[in-house]
Amino acid sequence: MTDLVINNAVVVTSDAKGSVIDKGGVAVENGRIRQIGPADEIAPVAAHAAKVVDGSGHILMPGIVNTHCHAADSLFRGLVENLPLEPWLQTVWQAEGAILNPDTSRLGSVLGFAELLLSGVTSVMDMFWYPFETVAAARQVGLRVSTGGIFFDPAGVTALSIDERVAEARRFFDEFAQAEDVFAASMPHGAYTVSPENLKAAWAVSHECGGLFCTHCAETRAEQLDIQTRYGRSVVRHLDQLGCLDERTVLAHCVHLDEEELDIVARTGAHVAHNPMSNMKLASGFARVPEMLDRGINVSLGTDGPLSGNDLDMWMTLRLAATMHKGFTGRADLISTRQAFDMLTINGAKALGAEDRIGSLEVGKLADMVLVDVKRPHAVPMFDPMTHLVYSTNKSDVRHVFLGGEQVVRNGELTRMSLDDTLATVEDMVPKIAATIA
Repeated sequence: MTDLVINNAVVVTSDAKGSVIDKGGVAVENGRIRQIGPADEIAPVAAHAAKVVDGSGHILMPGIVNTHCHAADSLFRGLVENLPLEPWLQTVWQAEGAILNPDTSRLGSVLGFAELLLSGVTSVMDMFWYPFETVAAARQVGLRVSTGGIFFDPAGVTALSIDERVAEARRFFDEFAQAEDVFAASMPHGAYTVSPENLKAAWAVSHECGGLFCTHCAETRAEQLDIQTRYGRSVVRHLDQLGCLDERTVLAHCVHLDEEELDIVARTGAHVAHNPMSNMKLASGFARVPEMLDRGINVSLGTDGPLSGNDLDMWMTLRLAATMHKGFTGRADLISTRQAFDMLTINGAKALGAEDRIGSLEVGKLADMVLVDVKRPHAVPMFDPMTHLVYSTNKSDVRHVFLGGEQVVRNGELTRMSLDDTLATVEDMVPKIAATIA
């Protein structure tokens, strides 16, 4: 028996052909898409479905994939402002060290993940101190998560030795290797906070366990200068020489890459998580996304943390990614609508090594889906649905979200939990958090 049918929507699939069905729908069985097509073909299936959702007045699209986030930093939103990355980080780490533990990390993750899910994000790559708590929070809210053992040479929040970090990373892979909602990874913070030996240790765990490897990369000129001074080579060359770049690698930011570094990323098959809002707010610069795309590099999108971008808005991220290079270069033909939308969806799935399961609406894939309300003044008239999604949609337009066919957002509200207690608890913490940097 069919579990779910969504019909009569404009279906934007994000498949290889960029297919759009003006009036169509999907049928879901056992969490996966069983059928997709015109509404009249889906209608007979609806007669025998356990649940039917009328998609009239909506666009049905794949769940959004956010490939770089620190969701639990929602606890510190707006706390540290008007600083470039390096002094900004020192202040952030001071606040985190005073506040974070497993319980508060989970609390902040729930808050951040709720914001993401309510805006249509169904999968997120999240780097934070307590990865097991991150998974618990994601499951509590209702989205898929890529996370794993953190590698960080300073004491940091958790103050683990390298042996303890390796053990935690292995334990994480062991526990979640078969989980459909977790994409396990090793997550060294960056080449400037993790030694060459420990970067290789993180890589070894990831490689041996068949997981992902994610790190910050060339976010600022200061980072590039630091690595050049220490090791005599740039960040990407450094990672390449250490053997840490391949098709399972996700590099966050990549703002300051030269021609050869772009070629190295393309040659190795590493993925780039582009974070335009964070990069501009911290004055880090503009990643060379058009050149990356020209080289065939897979570019996905990330919000970064709510400390650096202040919210977790993938729709704003999408619009910035689609427009800022046009303005910066004076070329209106850079970053097509299709390229931008793919960064939001299928490219993110590719970065997670999960394009066979998520990132597009296709038969056999997990039914991670979003219904976007298009009966609003800023959506009428709508000549092209994909153009509307890229340039006009905002997160408040998201009405319903499905994860593996389960409705996890209904009419703009979470279905697995109420946020009332979370919001009240975080609000009560404000004086204590503010005092950490006073």
